[in-house]
Amino acid sequence: MDNNVTQMNVIDTIESNYMPYSMSVIVSRALPEIDGLKPSHRKLLYTMYKMGLLKGQKTKSANIVGQTMRLNPHGDQAIYQTMVRLTRGNETLLHPYIDSKGNFGKNYSRDMACAAPRYTEAKLEKICEEFFSEIGKNTVEFIPNYDNTMDEPILLPTTFPNILVNPNLGIAVGMASNICSFNLKEICDTTIQLMKNENIDIMTYLKGPDFSTGGELIYNEKDIKKIYDEGKGSFYIRGKYNYDRKNRCIDIIEIPYTTNLETIIDQITELVKAGKIKDITDIRDETDKNGLKITIDIKKSTDVEQLMLRLFKYTKLQDSFSCNFNILVKGQPKVLGVKSILLEWINFRMECIKKGLQYDYDRKSEKLHLLKGLEKILLDLDKAVQIVRDTKKDKDVIPNLMKGFEVDELQAEFIAEIKLRNFNQEYILTKTKDSKNLQKELEELEETLNSDEKIKKIIIKQLSNVSKKYGQDRKTMIIGQNKIEEIKEEDLIEDYDLKLFLTNEGYLKKISLASLRGFNEQKLKEEDFIVQEVDATNKSEILLFTNKHRVYKKKAYELEDCKSSSLGQYLQNLLGFDEDEKIIHIVATIDYSGYMLFFFKNGKCTKILLSSYETKTNRTQLVNAYSDRNELVCMMKMEEESELVAISNTNKILIFNTDEIEVKTNRKSSGVQVLMSQKRSTLKEIKSFEEVNYKNPNDYRESIPSIGNSLRKKDKEREVR
Repeated sequence: MDNNVTQMNVIDTIESNYMPYSMSVIVSRALPEIDGLKPSHRKLLYTMYKMGLLKGQKTKSANIVGQTMRLNPHGDQAIYQTMVRLTRGNETLLHPYIDSKGNFGKNYSRDMACAAPRYTEAKLEKICEEFFSEIGKNTVEFIPNYDNTMDEPILLPTTFPNILVNPNLGIAVGMASNICSFNLKEICDTTIQLMKNENIDIMTYLKGPDFSTGGELIYNEKDIKKIYDEGKGSFYIRGKYNYDRKNRCIDIIEIPYTTNLETIIDQITELVKAGKIKDITDIRDETDKNGLKITIDIKKSTDVEQLMLRLFKYTKLQDSFSCNFNILVKGQPKVLGVKSILLEWINFRMECIKKGLQYDYDRKSEKLHLLKGLEKILLDLDKAVQIVRDTKKDKDVIPNLMKGFEVDELQAEFIAEIKLRNFNQEYILTKTKDSKNLQKELEELEETLNSDEKIKKIIIKQLSNVSKKYGQDRKTMIIGQNKIEEIKEEDLIEDYDLKLFLTNEGYLKKISLASLRGFNEQKLKEEDFIVQEVDATNKSEILLFTNKHRVYKKKAYELEDCKSSSLGQYLQNLLGFDEDEKIIHIVATIDYSGYMLFFFKNGKCTKILLSSYETKTNRTQLVNAYSDRNELVCMMKMEEESELVAISNTNKILIFNTDEIEVKTNRKSSGVQVLMSQKRSTLKEIKSFEEVNYKNPNDYRESIPSIGNSLRKKDKEREVR
C-alpha cells in the first residue's frame, strides 16, 4: 500500500483548475472585444496583413492557414473554418474581411460544404485597411505569441465600430455572446451624432439590425428599445418570397440569418406529410450561382398569403434572434446596450488617435532635433570635416563633434553618418529647410493632443469617409409588427362540414358530409341505436355531458374521421371516465354562443350561458356541469328563444317561451320552476313546439310557473293517429 497518497479537497481542486480554464475561454477565445474581433479572427487577419495580402495577389488558403499557426496554436481545420466564415463567398458577414476565390460554402446552407484549403484562394478585403492603417503607430499594444517568437496586437485600431457592423456568436464557460449586425451607414451616422451629443435617442438614427441574408425584420419598438438600452432581448426576422402567378409557384429568395434552407425544406415537407398543409404539390431547392431560391409549387385555388402565414408560423421561415451583447471591455466581460458599446468604442478610438498623434509628435520631434544639430554645422562645414579628420580613434568622433558644435549625442551621431559627398551647403540646406514646417506641424499636433474636441473631429471625419467608401443599402427590410397578421394553430386545420352520431352504447362517430352522401345506413353494434345526431364542422368544439354532472371537451379535429361502415370511437377509451359514467348529450359549438337548458323531474329548469363552459386554457374536463339536486329529464342547446312544450306524467301540458326563464350564473343552480307539481306529478318530457300537433295550442299556453292543462280529448286522438 502506498503511504504517500495525498488527500485533496474536491472543491478546492475544481476551483484551482477549472476557474483559470473558464477565464481563459472567456477572455482568450469566446467573447469579442471592442474592435469587434475574437482572438482567432484577429490572429488570422494580422497574419494575412503581415503576408502582404492587403494589396497583393491572392494566395492559397492552405498557405494562410499554415502561417496563422505561428500565432494560433489550434489545428489547421479550426483556423480554416474561422477563415471560411469571414469570406465574401460564405456570405456570413455584412462586410466580409476576406476576398475569396473558390468554394467557401454558404452560411444559409447546411449541406453546402466548403472546398479544402488547398483548392481555395484568398486575400484581405479593402475594408481591412481600416484595421491596419494605424497599426505601426503604437496605437495598440503588442504581446508575444504563444512561443515568444513574434509579437501580435491585442486589439486592432478599427476606424469604425466594427463590433456592431458584423455579427458575432460566442459560447464561453458560464456565459455567452450573440451580437447581431447593423448597417454600416447607420452605425457610422449614429456614432457621429452620439459624439456630438451623448443625450440623443439612438433609435432616431439606428433603424434596426441588418443581416447579410436579408429577409424582413418585424419591428417591435419596445423589444428593439430594450436591446438598445440593455443589450438583451429578441426580435423576429422572416424570409422574403415572390409569387409566380403564371407557373403557380412561390419562390423563397431570402431566409432568416439564424437558419438554413435545408431545415426550412425539411419542415415544410413534414407539414405536407402530416396533412397539415394540403396546398403544396412540390418543393425543391433551386439555389444556383445567382443566389438562394426555394421553389414551392402550389394548387390553383391556393390563397398564397394564408399559406405563407402558415409557413411563417410553423417553420423557421420566421425565426427569432436572441441578442446578448456580451463583450470584453479592458479584459472584463460586460453586457452592454448599443449606446454603451458605442461610447466604449469612442473612448477606445480616442485613445488610439491620441497614441497615434503622440507617435507622430515624437517622430517629428526627433527629426526636428536632428535637423537643429545639422543647422549648427552649416555655419562651419570645414570645421566639421577637420574634427573628423583629426580624430585618431573612431570612438572619439562623436564626443569631439559634441564638443566642437555643442550638440548632443543623437545629433552628433546623425552628423557623423552623413556621407562625405553630402558635406556641402546644398545638401544640408535642402535637409534643414523643413525645420519651420516641422515646428508648425508639432505645434498643431500638440494642440490636437490637448483637445478632445479636435480628436473627435478626426474620428467623425474618418467615420464619414468609411461610410462613403463602404456603406451600402440595407439588406434586411423593416416591417411594422402591426402589419403582420397573426395566425393560430387552428388555421392549419382543414375545415369541413360533418355530422356527429352518439349511440346508446357510448360510441361516437364523426363523419364528413362528403362521406355521408349515398350512405344513409349506419353500422352499429347489435341492439345499439343512435340517440343523438349533431351538425358540426371540423373546427367545432365538442362538449360531452355525462350522467355524473361532468362535461368533457374535445376539438372536432382531434376525433378520428370514420365512415358509415365503422363503429366509431368508444368514448370511455377516448375520455377515460368511470365505468358507471355515461355520455348522455353532446353539443357542438364554434363560438360558445347561445345557452343550455337543463330540465329536472321536479319541474324546474336551469338556463346557463354556453360561454360559462369556455376556458382560456385547454382544459379537457369540467365538474359541476349542471345541478345534481334532482333527477335530470333532458338537456338541450338553444341559439335563440323559442317555445317549448312541458309534459307531466299525468298528461298535464304547458306551452311556454324560454325567454321567461332567468339566466343563472352558477352552473349548480337548481333553476326556476316551470311546471308546477299537482298530486305528486312530475315532469316527464320536453318537446319543441314543432314536434306537437295540437288543434288549439292556446289551450296550453300559460306563463311560468304553471301546472298546465290536461290534454284535450281531440288532441289525444291526434296523438294516437
